[in-house]
Amino acid sequence: MANHAFTPVRDFVDLLDHLRDKEAGPTVLSTIRFCELLGIDAERLAELAAVYGNATGMVSASEGAQCLIRASLRVLQAASDLNGDLGRTILWFRNEPLAPFGHQTAEHLVAEGRVEDVIRYLMALEGGVAG
Repeated sequence: MANHAFTPVRDFVDLLDHLRDKEAGPTVLSTIRFCELLGIDAERLAELAAVYGNATGMVSASEGAQCLIRASLRVLQAASDLNGDLGRTILWFRNEPLAPFGHQTAEHLVAEGRVEDVIRYLMALEGGVAG
């Protein structure tokens, strides 16, 4: 297996290029690289994306996983725009309990399909309204 270790990127264009699965096609994002980025395994990705069955084998080909990755990237980019640090943003995304959402994490909210709610929350933080 090729080494897909995550290396720091300058911006989200670099991140998208890093995540692109060049073997699968121009619009497919690598689930392996995304898992490495977040520090999760394929089973966790399958759980978040609601991909069931032989999860490890099916995750890469799953449209659900691709949608989850794209949605997660939208939130990660919006949050990273606020603090300028992708590493801290990932830590926040996975671990920070958000009081307005019953102390659920952004990761959990994205998995529930609440991307727009999280982005509105971040916009409010940026504007100084919340938090």
